[in-house]
Amino acid sequence: MQARAAPLRAPAKDANRPMMYFARWKTAAIGAVLLLGVLLCLPNLFPASSLPDWARRISLGLDLRGGSYLLLEVDLNAVVRERLEGLADGARTRLRNANIGYVNLSADPAGRRVSFRVRDPAQAEPAARQVRELANQITTSAGTSVPDIEVAAAPDGTVTATLTEAGLRSKATGAVEQSIEIVRRRVDETGVAEALVARQGQNRVLVQLPGVEDPNRIKELIGKTAKMTFHLLDEGANPAAGGAPPPGVMFLPGDRAGAQERYAVRRRVEVDGGNLTDARAGQDSRTGEWVVNFAFDSVGTRRFADTTRQNVGRPFAIVLDERVITAPVIREPITGGRGQISGSFTAQSANDLAVLLRAGALPAPLTVVEERSVGPELGADAIRAGMISLAVGTAFVFLYMGLAYGLFGWFANIALMFNIVLLLAGLSLLEATLTLPGIAGIVLTLGTALDANILINERIREEVQNGRSPINALEAGYTRASGTILDSNLTNLIAMVCLYVFGSGPVKGFAVTVSIGTVVQMWTATVLTRLMVAWWYRRTRPSELPVFQRPGLPLLERLRRPLFRVFPDNTRIPFMRGARIGLIVSAILSSVSLAIAFYPGLEKGVDFKGGITMELRTPGPADLARLRSAVSGLNLGDVGLQEFGDASTVLVRLPVQADEAGTQTAVNAVRGAAEGVAPGTRVLRVEAVGNRISAELFQGGLLALGLSFLAMLLYIWFRFEWHFGIAAIATLLLDTTKTVGLMVLFGIEFNLTTVAAILTVIGFSANDKVVVFDRMRENLRRYKAMPMRELVDLSINETMNRSIGTSVTLLLAALPLAMFGGDTLSGFAWVMVAGIVISAASSVFIAAPIVLFAGKDRAPPPPAPAAGARVPDKRPAAPSPVGG
Repeated sequence: MQARAAPLRAPAKDANRPMMYFARWKTAAIGAVLLLGVLLCLPNLFPASSLPDWARRISLGLDLRGGSYLLLEVDLNAVVRERLEGLADGARTRLRNANIGYVNLSADPAGRRVSFRVRDPAQAEPAARQVRELANQITTSAGTSVPDIEVAAAPDGTVTATLTEAGLRSKATGAVEQSIEIVRRRVDETGVAEALVARQGQNRVLVQLPGVEDPNRIKELIGKTAKMTFHLLDEGANPAAGGAPPPGVMFLPGDRAGAQERYAVRRRVEVDGGNLTDARAGQDSRTGEWVVNFAFDSVGTRRFADTTRQNVGRPFAIVLDERVITAPVIREPITGGRGQISGSFTAQSANDLAVLLRAGALPAPLTVVEERSVGPELGADAIRAGMISLAVGTAFVFLYMGLAYGLFGWFANIALMFNIVLLLAGLSLLEATLTLPGIAGIVLTLGTALDANILINERIREEVQNGRSPINALEAGYTRASGTILDSNLTNLIAMVCLYVFGSGPVKGFAVTVSIGTVVQMWTATVLTRLMVAWWYRRTRPSELPVFQRPGLPLLERLRRPLFRVFPDNTRIPFMRGARIGLIVSAILSSVSLAIAFYPGLEKGVDFKGGITMELRTPGPADLARLRSAVSGLNLGDVGLQEFGDASTVLVRLPVQADEAGTQTAVNAVRGAAEGVAPGTRVLRVEAVGNRISAELFQGGLLALGLSFLAMLLYIWFRFEWHFGIAAIATLLLDTTKTVGLMVLFGIEFNLTTVAAILTVIGFSANDKVVVFDRMRENLRRYKAMPMRELVDLSINETMNRSIGTSVTLLLAALPLAMFGGDTLSGFAWVMVAGIVISAASSVFIAAPIVLFAGKDRAPPPPAPAAGARVPDKRPAAPSPVGG
């Protein structure tokens, strides 16, 4: 079993080596980076209104400042249906004008075609030509040059017009882009500041509304198609008689509340609402009722004038979203291009309709498939909890590094402060949105950022133990640790990339935060701390490095040295004697965890099973019995209510509804029922996820886990050897199953946040394995004759302080998050804590034994020497007396 990396080289004994020497330009460059980081952070200390336009700053997410998150889906089937029905209506007129007889003309949206049969097969080709010209005319008027309809004529006289794949894609793209623009206009009209409207995926629109606690009115505004058209009524058809409407006619309901009237409306659009240039709410000067006054452009003015001039005395219907708002009789020609819509309007409904008409009609209906709302009160609590967790975690980690590594630990702490500054600077530069998982990512960065410093400090201690001079020990410590630092952090970045690609919303923010923190901490650990150590060395020229305690030292000097060691130096614990037991116990625990993951099963959160979660706060102590009775009476399925945090806060859980529209109806119904039981009840949080979205999120989460495993396997295989890669992935699978088993055992909810925690644990676990594997690879080159079992034990003993040290810093960062991070992040933090403990143990008792058993084909040691011959020592040299 041979390692692939190039052999290690002993550092030269030149005190002026560039490794510990920094030219002035390098020092100036490092200082410039730090200064730039501080300057980029400064705008975050001032209100956005007081900053110039070019200043970049971090925005607070909706879960921190309150607001609503809506994910809308464009109904592309409606786009196809409208295109085909319009083609069918136009074909009727053209065929009639061309005196071509036909039968069975109909639109089939499912098959994406319009078909009919001409009575005389000889007229099939002229009929197809008429339809082809009509399709091209509609395409040209829409502003595109590529035909989207293919027309074919069969020998039996059947003519088929089919929507092409290219045409479908073009229609879908255009519909989504148009929907985004119209939604943006509608939201802007409501006066919501800093609203975000963006495309997500192929046919979805993301809307974020900061400060909007109850998005009902805005949902109604942006959910309405607001397609207004003007039609003549067909006075010969009788909707009340029942039956199907005659060709070219549709029966539409009236818009007045409680009315059962229906109208026979001709399908032909006389004037399109797209020709409107303005719409304003106002009051009729004669009756005082609220109306909407509108104005047409030149095309609309001409068509409106022609229609009213030719149809005086006939009823004229104004149709909005397939409902007749009003159907007045035309008394006289209207030639000025202005009109009035009257009805049972209030001031708000008239203003809302005016907003819709000004913004324009949506090309297709929009459905709310996911909704998340957070009240500002809950957002303030989240900020407070996050800041407390960050402060406590920082204090714990700083104290540990200073006490465990002395002066070099305090250098690492200074680098860590700049690490946080540069992390915030990077987020500011990207104008990132900081969410609660993002704060968790910063807390997590505190723990992982010191891993590289721990590796370097442990290496320096080893080099001092081996008798190197101070300058050579420093150079060797930084040189030999750099490869391990790169390998271990790249595995973590792989997990974060998978999480970013397949995560959703705030989870992406978590991945970005941890990724930036990981890249920055590699720079601060290997460059910034080296600069501080170089300055200190040039100023003091010490005869020995302050990495060991020695008796008789002055108090000040003792404080500059480590005060304790988590794991004793120079241990020779035979870990591999328990290799088989460790593997057997691990396999049993993982099998049990896997079994209970299926039964009784994970408690899936609303992200993965769909449904509704609402957090309510009543004015006084909540009456759970009355609330449960009121919500259960809504017939929304199995309702769960529980006290959440305090006596006045209630968590309501509802199952996924039949469709997305039903989900929104259920949210409004629960809101109304709670208000009826306890007037003044506030909705602190709403999470409503449709079943299609939950299925996509679940698949995305599993895909992120699977791809992270595969990517790490390939990377470790490439950097080491195949059995190291197999050992790492097998261990990661076992670690993950045990973590999932603990989640089932303690009832921790399985949601997007805990998936982020599991992926983070996987990154840390792979990081830990890489460090041990790197030492095994180094020892394989150094002690070629050492038996594999002894070599594995030696490598584990040599890296134990690093493994435990990194685990401790992570625990010190994660525990405050679990205790003070609030209900939203407690599951995330406890999964982290469990995963850290499991990963630390698995490096010794799972990964190492797999490498041991897979590496038994290593070349055997040389034969035993003859009697009386001197046996060479296979083990490393004894430590230098410097160790004390």
